[in-house]
Amino acid sequence: MRRVVITGLGTINPLGNDVETSFAAMLRGESGMGPITSFDVSDYPVRFAANVKWDGAKHFGVMDLRKLDPFTQWALVATREALRDAGLELASQPEPQRERYGCILATGIGGITGIEEQFLAMLEKGPRRVSPHFIPRIMANAVSGQVAIENGILGTTFTTSSACASAGHAMGMAWRAIQMGDADLVVTGGAESATTRLGLAGFCSAKALSTRNDDPSAASRPFDAERDGFVMGEGCGVLIFEELERAKARGARVYCEVKGYGSTDDAFHITAPREDGSGPARAFQEALRHGRVNPDQVDYINAHGTSTKYNDAIETRALKLTFGSHARKLAISSTKSMVGHLLGASAAIELVATALSVSRGVVHPTRNLEHPDPECDLDYVPGAAREMRVRNALSNSLGFGGHNVSLLVGQVD
Repeated sequence: MRRVVITGLGTINPLGNDVETSFAAMLRGESGMGPITSFDVSDYPVRFAANVKWDGAKHFGVMDLRKLDPFTQWALVATREALRDAGLELASQPEPQRERYGCILATGIGGITGIEEQFLAMLEKGPRRVSPHFIPRIMANAVSGQVAIENGILGTTFTTSSACASAGHAMGMAWRAIQMGDADLVVTGGAESATTRLGLAGFCSAKALSTRNDDPSAASRPFDAERDGFVMGEGCGVLIFEELERAKARGARVYCEVKGYGSTDDAFHITAPREDGSGPARAFQEALRHGRVNPDQVDYINAHGTSTKYNDAIETRALKLTFGSHARKLAISSTKSMVGHLLGASAAIELVATALSVSRGVVHPTRNLEHPDPECDLDYVPGAAREMRVRNALSNSLGFGGHNVSLLVGQVD
C-alpha cells in the first residue's frame, strides 16, 4: 500500500481566513462566537453563532458571486491557499499528470443560502424569475466540481455528505484513493455555510443549540458540566493529500502522515448516539488498526467535542473503551470550543488543527472548560495551549445518522 502525507493546508473559519491567523488564535484560546447580524434574529431563541467575516467581492467578480454559494466560495479560496502552501500550481500541468489528481470535498447541507434566496424570489416574483444558476449553485457537488474546474483536476472528483462526519468521510476516501493507486494527489476537506434563517430555525427547533445569548463567547463549552448545546459555525478546511514518495521527490514540506481511517455506524437513532460508545470506539480502533499503531503510541485526540450533553459523555466513554488505562494519558481538546460546529466541514478544520499539532508539537486548549463533568474525567487541555510531542493523533467526527469517523495522523516514521 502507498503512504499518504499532508503537504498543504487552507481554511476560512470564524477565527480567521487563513491557516496561520486562525491557528494562532486557537493556541490563544480565542472565541469566534458573536451575535448574528446578517439577518433579523429577534424572534429566534438563539441569536448568536460563530460566523465567518467575509467579503466575497475581494475574491470573485459579480457574475461568479451569483453562481457560487458561500460554501463553494470558501472552498475555492481555501484551496488556493492550500495549493500555495504545498508549492503547487495544478491547472497549467499536462493533462496526463492532472488525470492523476483528484478532488474529494464534503458538505453536510450544501447551498441552503441559494435555496432560501431563490425560493423567496419565486414566491415574490413567480417561477420565471428563479435564477438559471440556481441548481448548479446549490447542489452539494458544486463544491468539488467548481474546485476541479478552477484547478484542472481530471481524476476522481465527488462530494461526500454524512452530516457532521461528511469531511471525515471525504478525507478517508482521499486517503484510500492515493493508497490504492487511483490518484497521486487529492484536494480534500469540506465546506459549510448553513447559518441562514432556515438553517438556524431548524437547529433551534431541534433544541441542539446553546441558548447563552447573553454570553456567546462562553456558549461552546465541551466536556463542561454546564454545557447546554453546540454553537453553529461555518467555514471550510482544505488539505492536500499526496503520495509520500511523490512529495519527497519534489521536495515538499510534509506536515504529517495520514496513517489510518475508521468508519462505522451506530445503527441506533437518526440524531442520538448509542449510549455505550461502541460505535465511535470501533471507528477509533479501525483507524489504529489500519495504521498499525498501538493505543499507547497515541498522544493526542482532537475530539468531536460538540458541547452537547450526550455527545461529550459518549465520546469520553468511547475513548476509554479504545484506550483503556492509556486514556488518562491522552491530551484531548475540542476545536469547536472556539470555532463552533462547522457541521459537514468540522472534520476538515479539525484535521487542519491536528496536522499542525503533529508538525509543530503544540495542541490548542479546550475553551470554557471551567466546571468538570464527572462523566467527562479525562485531560481535555483546559485553559492554555500545551507544548508536547505528538507522535500520533486521532481526529474524531460523529454525525447525525449514527456516522462515526476517525482519522489517524502522525509523524512520518
